[in-house]
Amino acid sequence: MSREQRGPNEKLGTVLALAGISNAGLARRVNDLGSQRGLTLRYDKTSVARWVSKGMVPQGAAPHLIAAAIGAKLGRPVPLHEIGLADADPAPEVGLAFPRDVSAAVRSATELYRLDLAGRRAGSGGIWQSLAGSFAVSAYATPASRWLITPADSSVARDSTATASSDESASDATPLRVGHADVAKLREAAEDARRWDSKYGGGDWRSSMVPECLRVDAAPLLLGSYSDDVGRSLFGATSELTRLAGWMAFDTGQQEAAQRYYIQALRLARAAADVPLGGYVLASMSLQATYRGFADEGVDLAQAALERNRGLATARTMSFFRLVEARAHAKAGDAQAAGGALKAAEGWLERAREGDPDPTWLGFYSYDRFAADAAECYRDLKAPRQVRRFTEQALSRPTEEFVRSHGLRLVVSAVAELESGNLDAACAAGTRAVEVAGRISSARTTEYVRDLLHRLEPYGDEPRVAELRERARPLLVAPA
Repeated sequence: MSREQRGPNEKLGTVLALAGISNAGLARRVNDLGSQRGLTLRYDKTSVARWVSKGMVPQGAAPHLIAAAIGAKLGRPVPLHEIGLADADPAPEVGLAFPRDVSAAVRSATELYRLDLAGRRAGSGGIWQSLAGSFAVSAYATPASRWLITPADSSVARDSTATASSDESASDATPLRVGHADVAKLREAAEDARRWDSKYGGGDWRSSMVPECLRVDAAPLLLGSYSDDVGRSLFGATSELTRLAGWMAFDTGQQEAAQRYYIQALRLARAAADVPLGGYVLASMSLQATYRGFADEGVDLAQAALERNRGLATARTMSFFRLVEARAHAKAGDAQAAGGALKAAEGWLERAREGDPDPTWLGFYSYDRFAADAAECYRDLKAPRQVRRFTEQALSRPTEEFVRSHGLRLVVSAVAELESGNLDAACAAGTRAVEVAGRISSARTTEYVRDLLHRLEPYGDEPRVAELRERARPLLVAPA
């Protein structure tokens, strides 16, 4: 359905010309983005011609899908007003701002938390359905640069009675006086969420409690009153939870949601004056950018994490940042830079000592994780012997706590065996990976399995390959 505007939509026509997208091309892209979110759309070149020449405004999620399709081609976010569709059903561009002012940062984060729950209650994907495909790596440029310039706010003390705004006063509840006990509950929630995510994947039903915790528990605290000391701790705990929400969204394929959570997590880490935590968020951004095919930007984000943490972060933390940098270099095909970063990561890890004041969020990182990521680096660099060496080390420890990671390592092992000419071993590792993937909810793990099956296509007539494909079928046809 569409409704008519007055006159042609010259803005849309101009941006389409700038992006080099034909009417038929835009219709196809919009239909494809809709299909990714379970929508059946049948737009064609005539539909687009009506949007441009007659000013017809498509309803529902379509305006946001149009903006996402054009933005993907231009490599940057495209707001609705730029394409003359600002009067369409609103889907605020929440979560993309990185405000300089702390009060504005609180508003930006709490708006995102509220919007996510509204989407869940809508029962059909809500705001994230409308923002389908709108991930743009360029949206990380301003947050990263502002964090590098000023990684800590001067003061975050807050008197809710003096700073209340129309948005904040929407509730009749008495503003909270926040104390360290309130913050401790958030940190406990973050620790529980980390364990569940590692064991069951970002799509497990328990993981959905993180966005609800942000809205129900964290948002009222951010809007309350607190001293500078309590405020720093509160912003740090909320940043950890927000990064976790982003990581879980990333793991389930909701890249647009993950990006917004990461940006807000970085802003909250700045308010917390927690430079290592900010680096951790930047490392998460780097992994997402690299996974999405933006390896150069992944290098920049990882190096931003490193730069501000020199002389501040623990050896284990610096090792992890260098490891993330190596992942990006490897994806970019730069073997020398990847090798140098891996060597540095291993060197930092060797310097780590029992009793170092490592942050709690780094509890997952050990030599096993280093070996697993090193294996992925060498997979991208097409060095199967190195992949096998590091994968054997990565798989040598018990896996009860990190089930998803174990599944990913098995797929990487299968790829290495295949590239070494060992089809039997590749299928055996692939079968074990499929079994693990079936026990968790992780779109990322499923994509790894899909990639393995694609690599096995030349051997499709082999009974072992056919059996593996059949075992993986339920996993690949299951809803994301």
